[in-house]
Amino acid sequence: MAKKKTVRTIPQTRTPMPERPAQVRAKNFSEVATGYRPEDALREAERCLQCADEPCVRGCPVGVDIPGFIRRIEERDLRGAYDTLTDTNLLPAVCGRVCPQENQCEGVCTVGDSLEPVAIGRLERYVGDIAIREGWVNVPYVEPVRYRVGIVGSGPAGMACAADMAKAGCEVTVYEAFHQPGGVLRYGIPDFRLPNEVIDAEIENLKKLGVRFECNTLVGRLFTIEQMITTLGFDAVFIGVGAGYPTMLNIPGDSLNGVLSANELLTRCNLMRARDFPAFDTPLPAGRRVAVVGAGNTAMDAMRVSLRLGSEKVYCIYRRSRTEAPARVEEVHHAEEEGVEFHWLTAPVAVLDDGQGNVRGLRCVRMTLGEPDKSGRRRPIVVPDSEFDFECDVVVYAIGTNANPIMGQTSGMKLNEWGYIATNESLATSLAGVFAGGDIVTGAATVIQAMGAGRRAAKSMKQYLGLRDAADTSAGGTLFGIELAEHGFTRVRAA
Repeated sequence: MAKKKTVRTIPQTRTPMPERPAQVRAKNFSEVATGYRPEDALREAERCLQCADEPCVRGCPVGVDIPGFIRRIEERDLRGAYDTLTDTNLLPAVCGRVCPQENQCEGVCTVGDSLEPVAIGRLERYVGDIAIREGWVNVPYVEPVRYRVGIVGSGPAGMACAADMAKAGCEVTVYEAFHQPGGVLRYGIPDFRLPNEVIDAEIENLKKLGVRFECNTLVGRLFTIEQMITTLGFDAVFIGVGAGYPTMLNIPGDSLNGVLSANELLTRCNLMRARDFPAFDTPLPAGRRVAVVGAGNTAMDAMRVSLRLGSEKVYCIYRRSRTEAPARVEEVHHAEEEGVEFHWLTAPVAVLDDGQGNVRGLRCVRMTLGEPDKSGRRRPIVVPDSEFDFECDVVVYAIGTNANPIMGQTSGMKLNEWGYIATNESLATSLAGVFAGGDIVTGAATVIQAMGAGRRAAKSMKQYLGLRDAADTSAGGTLFGIELAEHGFTRVRAA
């Protein structure tokens, strides 16, 4: 019998992740973190105490059996670790890279009470990468059913929902507005954080389940959500289109040449390959000095992309201090290492015109922090008489996103006051048979939270269609010896 671990008997320090040197990586799009070696993964797996109460599982939005997959790494059963992970998480190689584990599973890790928490995300990535390299995939036997399911959006919420509905035997079609599937994983996250090969591999696994992708299909313009249920004959629909409509500052000079949103910059660079111009036809403003407004993960991506595109100087302009910056600590650290210049407690009030309709700079004010606001962060307050001009020729706004209005304009679905789709606790919308989840319902969230919403919606869709969910253990009583939750029903479509 294995000796019980304690905080004193495990490796005391977190196993570092190997990285490319900053001065090298800032000039290319190769992945920054190169991944654990087998000895690194084994050492880090030893740090897991295998807690009986499993707080990390409760901290995971999809409930991954974290102690279970780490135990299998320790046992050198990597295929078993992959099987354990993919019971609940379709995208381990993705989530291991981009999820904010420090605020989720690692944030409640028992080891973290005394030492640095177990590097759960790095171990998840390790297993996911081996699975891709070895070609592992879990394709269960599926008994086909007669239902057709339409998924709008191929991001993490849509992919998670599509996988669960395909496993339930449904014929699943995913509609994607862009020319490649992946959603925000593809257009919003640069290769140096999430390589396209990883996204491609995970999408291939979906295709092996029988999921079909239809790209270049903008739902709400080619056909409406209502037409998916009626004309196109889908029995249920899930909407997981995210919330990629950019927020602008609405200050003087917003419309000048050289002002763009981080979403536009990243989409042009990542999805449309502007980084390889002129080999690809997508241009990008050539900024010598680029100012990025905001300090979230998207802002960090925009700044680090600008460096790799050849900008001489890249600045972060943020109205609060480093402590309040919403970006992951490691993303801020990487940006600093690569040469981004941070201007904390600074807010823009106008974009300056060069006289020919182009950006020549930002007019900013100094800020100080007051009492906490409703977000829990200290409220920024303008310092009187602190205005100053700041030289730059490109301004990028990375201050959040909103719901794309197309759905609201072309459908009768109920929206909330901010334009997001209104759902009940089952993620059902006001249209019968239509469900929604992810950022289009909650606003900006994490990849794993979007996946969790996709899986929750799939469970509700199966109940709506009268499909048995093997994961359910109903205690609602029986009728004629059959569990009430297992009684199907006949759906009738009016002529």
